Amino acid sequence: MTAVAEVMDYDEVLERFDPVLGLEVHVELNTNTKMFCGCANVFGGEPNTHVCPVCLGMPGALPAVNGKAVESAMRIGLALNCEIAQWCRFARKNYFYPDMPKNFQTSQYDEPIAFNGYLDVELDDGTIFRVDIERAHMEEDTGKSLHVGGATGRIHGADYSLLDYNRAGVPLIEIVTKPITGTGARAPEIARAYVATLRELLRGLNVSDVRMDQGSMRCDANVSLMAKDATEFGTRTETKNVNSLRSVERAVRYEMTRHAAVLAGGGTIKQETRHFDESTATTRAGRTKETAEDYRYFPEPDLVPIAPSREWVAQLRDSLPQPPWVRRKQIQQEWGLSDAELRDLVNADALDLVSATVEAGAKPDDARSWWVSYLSQQAKTLNKELAELPITPAQVARVVALVADGSLTNKLARTVVDGVLAGEGEPDAVVEARGLKVVSDDSALTAAIDDALAAQPDVADKIRAGKVAAAGAIVGAVMKATKGQADAKRVRELIIERCS
Repeated sequence: MTAVAEVMDYDEVLERFDPVLGLEVHVELNTNTKMFCGCANVFGGEPNTHVCPVCLGMPGALPAVNGKAVESAMRIGLALNCEIAQWCRFARKNYFYPDMPKNFQTSQYDEPIAFNGYLDVELDDGTIFRVDIERAHMEEDTGKSLHVGGATGRIHGADYSLLDYNRAGVPLIEIVTKPITGTGARAPEIARAYVATLRELLRGLNVSDVRMDQGSMRCDANVSLMAKDATEFGTRTETKNVNSLRSVERAVRYEMTRHAAVLAGGGTIKQETRHFDESTATTRAGRTKETAEDYRYFPEPDLVPIAPSREWVAQLRDSLPQPPWVRRKQIQQEWGLSDAELRDLVNADALDLVSATVEAGAKPDDARSWWVSYLSQQAKTLNKELAELPITPAQVARVVALVADGSLTNKLARTVVDGVLAGEGEPDAVVEARGLKVVSDDSALTAAIDDALAAQPDVADKIRAGKVAAAGAIVGAVMKATKGQADAKRVRELIIERCS
């Protein structure tokens, strides 16, 4: 069992050190095919079924660049305010690892397609922090190793390992920040906010599904500390493949407290990769971190350089969608949302879903209520992302309309939504199949009310004596008798009439 590392109190860390961050975000593109071959670019599938001689690195197999991936890379670079290279090329990054079948990764080294940009990040209190971007370069993803046996799911202690090369060759964009300084106590928050803003930007560009839980977006968090009187950066560690926003924040905070404890105790920080443990919010050592020289980069001889024309770059720049944060502000004003309400929408990944529901005819408050409350609860229960739920904004808007015209009560509407989620069809079909329509026939309601009044004469007497609040007991009895399908408001009106 790995010993738990000593950590320093966070406030003391900030008194003695200044944090320096560097964030490397890998994004899988949503192209139809892989980066250098024609294999399908899809998540999952039976192991080793989306492969070919090119992505398996077979002798004599020659790669060809995916043009759509190049276009997506440039759109990402432009959205990050980067310069787009007039001429760039691929390189071979040489290393041996079982999930890289060629024993090298086709990447970009000293000539990335996009460089020298920035991204402005809004923090929870409205503060804007600018993160400078070093580069965004194209490369291919590796395969996956599955370590069987052992307690951690990693290679240490495993009985054997299996390899799945379906992901090998999937188009990747790696976005690398310049050193992030001046963050102080907000370093973990800024790291999380940067990744969240980047994810939102990429989703808006429609270049990736940015599913951190599936690995299509993942963050490597570099952390180092400088003593207050130091003039050079400290030694960094790189926590690899952090796969949630919360984990990015927790990993940065933990590494700051761990580094500080090591340095305060007279020790030195090893330049190494580390792995984040979700259950304990701690990191543990991986391998000693290589330098660029260790990878023996050299130009890829089988691929021609990329030289995008300035006309193409200008065309892509003009076609960029409105930045998500600008659209957010417009929606906030149109819907009259508070900052807290807007933040709840964004944090729930519900803004686009609510917007589409409004476009389908629902009022903003109704659409927001469904997605942020009931449907978010259902997503959590089903262990799915909100957007993965088998219900569309148009279907939610139809349920809202049925409530608005009196065909459904709120309680019945939830039952209808449950039916849609269960695959029973459109909302109207669920209403028909389950017999859920509100009972609005006054004669049927009056009969149920008379039965309830006869069964509870003391309550009837109270209502006749002017104690109108007592009508609630009769309303409840009628709702039970009609299996929740009566209009409670109309039932109450009829009770008062019958007892007047």
